[in-house]
Amino acid sequence: MHKNKPDKNLLPCESAQHVNQVRRISWIGLAVNLFLATLKFVVGFVGNSQAVIADAVHSLSDMGTDLAVIFGVKYWSVPADEDHPYGHWRIETIVTAVIGISLVMVAMGIGYNSLATMRDMHLKQPGWIALVGVVVSIVLKEWLYHWTFAVGRRTKSSAVIANAWHHRSDALSSIPALIAVTAAAIHPSLAFLDYVGALVVSLIILKVSWKILSPALSELTDRGAPHKDREKIKSIAMDVNGVKHVHAIRTRKVGTGLFVDLHVLVDGETPVRKGHQISRLVKYKLIEQGPEILDVVVHLEPYDDQK
Repeated sequence: MHKNKPDKNLLPCESAQHVNQVRRISWIGLAVNLFLATLKFVVGFVGNSQAVIADAVHSLSDMGTDLAVIFGVKYWSVPADEDHPYGHWRIETIVTAVIGISLVMVAMGIGYNSLATMRDMHLKQPGWIALVGVVVSIVLKEWLYHWTFAVGRRTKSSAVIANAWHHRSDALSSIPALIAVTAAAIHPSLAFLDYVGALVVSLIILKVSWKILSPALSELTDRGAPHKDREKIKSIAMDVNGVKHVHAIRTRKVGTGLFVDLHVLVDGETPVRKGHQISRLVKYKLIEQGPEILDVVVHLEPYDDQK
């Protein structure tokens, strides 16, 4: 008798080890973001740089997403129960969406502020001290991105991966701020570039936010697996001995895995016990060989040779 491997039916962050890894990297991220936000606010204010202050706001928003992951993992890691037979993956998806939406709000706020202040005819030249926060931010956030992304991949957590991209967006947003502050500090006539840099920062954040939001929204609206995955599911099922046809394949993405149900057609004269064995084998093969499949429901139907 074939049995499903236990770890294929577990939540990506269900094990205590994965939960601890997620919390640890999120607490580290929170500490780094608090340090960077404080540093960039101080040097941005002292150095009179709108771009660096905008970057500080971005780092501050990262703290919110770190907290969302820290507290969210406690709930999405809970195993399936009577009230939630499909598990609690949606909580992770919601946290991922919240991270994306928070980035959109931050980007809009930074963009609006840069456009509003750019019209000021008395632009002040930023000082060189503003560069300190920018350079430190690029180094620390790129390092934090790689570490967080690695943990997200290892635990198969979309929320942690989204948070990693949030860190990367902070590192990327510091680059135009670095260019703008450097140019503006070199010559007073280029002071407006500091505000342009803040605007570019907002556009970069918007792009990253869509990369995070798009898959989360697709999952929340129950979008199925891509065509190539459905074809792979059909091919695996068709290879099982006794299966004559497969149709009505439906998939639901939850977290990093798929729930699948499909109709399998077998010879109409097949005994019930034999048909049950075929359906179990189809399920086993799909979970073993399919595209991150968590569970499968197989509907047996008699095959009509005349059709």
